[in-house]
Amino acid sequence: MSRAPRNEAARRSWGEDDSATPILHVDMDAFYASVELLDHPELVGRPVIVGGTDGRGVVSAASYEARAYGVSSAMSMSQALRRCPQAVVLPVRHSHYSRVSRQVMAILEQVTPVLEKVSVDEAFLDVSGAQRRMGPPVRIAQWIRSTIRQSLGLPASVGIASTEFVAKLASSHAKPDGLLLVPASATQDFLNVLPVGAMWGVGDKSAQALARWGITDVRALAATPVTQLEKILGAAAGRHLWELAHGIDPRPVTVGREEKSVGTESTFFDTLTSREDARRVLLDQAHQCAARLRQGGMRSRVVVLKARGADFTTLTRSRTLSAPTDLARDIFAVVQALLSAPPVATGCWECGAKGSRAATTASSWPWTRTLVVGPRSGRLTPCAVGGARRLWGRRACCRPGRPRPSRRREAGEGSGFRSVTAGAYCGTCRA
Repeated sequence: MSRAPRNEAARRSWGEDDSATPILHVDMDAFYASVELLDHPELVGRPVIVGGTDGRGVVSAASYEARAYGVSSAMSMSQALRRCPQAVVLPVRHSHYSRVSRQVMAILEQVTPVLEKVSVDEAFLDVSGAQRRMGPPVRIAQWIRSTIRQSLGLPASVGIASTEFVAKLASSHAKPDGLLLVPASATQDFLNVLPVGAMWGVGDKSAQALARWGITDVRALAATPVTQLEKILGAAAGRHLWELAHGIDPRPVTVGREEKSVGTESTFFDTLTSREDARRVLLDQAHQCAARLRQGGMRSRVVVLKARGADFTTLTRSRTLSAPTDLARDIFAVVQALLSAPPVATGCWECGAKGSRAATTASSWPWTRTLVVGPRSGRLTPCAVGGARRLWGRRACCRPGRPRPSRRREAGEGSGFRSVTAGAYCGTCRA
């Protein structure tokens, strides 16, 4: 489920000219919850949450009735039930959702082979080559929605635009169970009414930085000189955001996109408190990760240790390898070092790493309950200061300096975070 801000002003007709809009974004509505309602029709109209059922789990999906109470994905189940105590909680059935997902994708493949599967419940299509056979993009989108509804009984929303970026925004504003066309000539008008947080790559930190300059919507963003945005956000991010604000997105729909994230995850009913227990689980997951790397013909360049606390705060550390590997012993050796290492002398530790490949490994000691192992592209991830203090003491916090407040949390309620401007390092924390 997308939590990007929306604007009701964007949910209107922007015209009927679909002649230059070959890109479709198909997004299933509340996919996990919608699939569960097929098996539980008696729950239709009631708030339904899919996720961990023991009270310590995480929300994977929520019906729109539950979302009306403020329930969202990645929220702790305890918090979700406080917001919506009357909700019905159902366990996650990943294999079942995967089976239904394959059926959805099979329908989309009937339209065009130019299909980019983004996740289990969404995909981009380039229908340029399908229009002679199936008609214009709007007619194709209507066929997709009706076929999925008739064949599977599931709702789907479709955005139609000239680029992937705008099509994605259109589908999010078409929800639930809708269709929204953004003609090429109306792209700028559509973007102008959106809040700046709706843009790809704009999180809390970037939004706050832009707000200090009075930039709160895309209209103001598009009117800002690119040189100014580069000063605010950095050269690459500033240029990229300026281009998106003007509807510039040259990326094509990519068929068979290379897998960059492979992982395993285990959630424990009881909090792990033993380092040796964590070591045994991590060893097993390192072997699973290595096996999947070899199976996919991949090698990992970056190892990431991720620890999630019982309060759902998240701590992440990483290390770049001298050479790529697909061996469990290499991955596990680095994981052990990251698990045991105290914070560096400056009070900061590297949380993101760049590279073509990354191996992700996570631990649960002594305050955590989730283990994650897998390869992925390196990216910046905030640390949980409260968790760091519990792991390594109060002095694990970063030394005073120039703090930049951030309200981002990876999951649930967690501790407050602070970050410095340097891209790969965590910074000063709240006392």
